[in-house]
Amino acid sequence: MTAADRQAAAARQRRHTIALWRWALVEPAMDPALTSRQRGQVVRDLASREHADPDGRKVSVSRRTIDRWVVARREEGFEGLVPSPRQCPPRLGTQAEELAAGLKMENPARTAAQVRRILAAHGGAVPSLRTIQRWLEARELTTRPGGEPPQAFGRFQADRVNEIWTADFMNGPDVGGKPSFLAGVIDDRSRFLTGARFVRRTDAVRFAGVLRAAIAACGIPASLYTDHGSAFVDSSLERACAVLGIRLTHSQPGRPMGRGKIERVFGVIQQQFLAEVAGGPDGGSPARHPVASLEELNGLLAAWLRTVYHARPHSETGQAPAALLAAAGQPALPDPALLREAFSWSVIRQVRKTATVSVEGNVYSVDPFLTGRKIECVFDPFDMSELTVYWQGRKVGRAVPQVIGRHAHPKAPPDEDDPAPAELTGIDYLQLVADADAAALTDQLRLSALGDSEPGSRPQPGRDGREEDRGEHGGDPR
Repeated sequence: MTAADRQAAAARQRRHTIALWRWALVEPAMDPALTSRQRGQVVRDLASREHADPDGRKVSVSRRTIDRWVVARREEGFEGLVPSPRQCPPRLGTQAEELAAGLKMENPARTAAQVRRILAAHGGAVPSLRTIQRWLEARELTTRPGGEPPQAFGRFQADRVNEIWTADFMNGPDVGGKPSFLAGVIDDRSRFLTGARFVRRTDAVRFAGVLRAAIAACGIPASLYTDHGSAFVDSSLERACAVLGIRLTHSQPGRPMGRGKIERVFGVIQQQFLAEVAGGPDGGSPARHPVASLEELNGLLAAWLRTVYHARPHSETGQAPAALLAAAGQPALPDPALLREAFSWSVIRQVRKTATVSVEGNVYSVDPFLTGRKIECVFDPFDMSELTVYWQGRKVGRAVPQVIGRHAHPKAPPDEDDPAPAELTGIDYLQLVADADAAALTDQLRLSALGDSEPGSRPQPGRDGREEDRGEHGGDPR
């Protein structure tokens, strides 16, 4: 719809609103039981008062005008009260407008603000910015800054299941006082979420775990479509896709077209799932389900996906995502060994003269014949106790660990929630020290109050538990 079309539609709506107001105004005079004299009295009464017009302003309507509206309503009905469109043509063709249009046409990259600056520099009357915008819209000269009209895109859908997977991250609720993120992977054809899991970090390690589980359950996709986030341009993801034969494609910066399906399902999750989960500023709402851990949140998400999203017909395909996925048949699942190899990490190292290599501070022994050669070390980032060695593309054995100071790669920290704090013992060490000091001071004061005690002496308890004084020579006091 062009600007002229929008203006015409707004004018029609305005005339319709005015007709409704006129209809309500003359309603008291339309009673068929009224005589001519009685109707005249009603009209005179209406003309003597002020009425609120459609804009809320107080206006007076003459008797002649009300009589004309009464006749028009009686003879033509509602259409008789609709005001006629303006017959006078709009004020077009002025010198300033023609000059503004010429400035825009000779250089489509000029904005209305730039056109106004040029008019001001040229001299003469300078219209407002909104006036210039209306002039350009009326002539359909409004374009993008580059001077090109917006590009149109048709609807796209993959021809088969597992042809295209699209992946992205979404902000999740606060769980346990810390933020969470949803890593999602959707099949373009069936709209089935092959991977969906809340994680603590939006890094390559977390996404690799979600993608690995998705491939193990649904098969290997032909293409993986992502943006340029750090998790999707990591070398570990590129290696995994290369090993599995997946074409990794990134959307162009500033052009997110093609990732609308994953964004839409994220919106559905926010509106229908996360709206019922306690977290964020509304975490204390009694109407929301409280979540204590990521494990519990992921369990609820998996149940919701199975029973609601995957089982409900999709508005675009007309079928449930689970049904479309099942209709494609059982996918060919990858061999576990291949999957393990794909999601391993690798580094290039040169073997020292001692037939050892160092990876993240750990030292490993390799076959002596590799001394001085560059080798590829493949390892699980969560378990660096074992390395597989490749030389010139061939597997040549395993590296034997000599010094293991790090069992996991520093870029692969655990994603579990912090463990619950241990139960407190209730022992306050400093209070114990203070109590002991107070007890010692009390003893000193009590001893100093005994006049027959020698300095530094201490009464000794008798056999019956009472303090006993043995006198000067230690004999019997009797």
